Amino acid sequence: MHTTTITQKGQVTIPKTVRRTLNLKPRDRVLITLEGDRAVIIPLRQRPLSQLQGVLPATVPFPGHSQIREEIRRQRGEELLQEVSG
Repeated sequence: MHTTTITQKGQVTIPKTVRRTLNLKPRDRVLITLEGDRAVIIPLRQRPLSQLQGVLPATVPFPGHSQIREEIRRQRGEELLQEVSG
């Protein structure tokens, strides 16, 4: 178990052994949640976008960039017509 002191600005230093165990480096982000009368520190890991590929299941096949661009043009055209006529 480790103890630390809260500064006048409300800051705390995470003890070195805890930083090592959680592999925390300077500028890493952590989430602090409350569980009853306790605060829990959870490291927020940043992952490159390449690691996120395939995490969510595809609900429909990817139609392709050109089809997406055409759909955006169509929708924007309808919006512009409504603005002009309305």
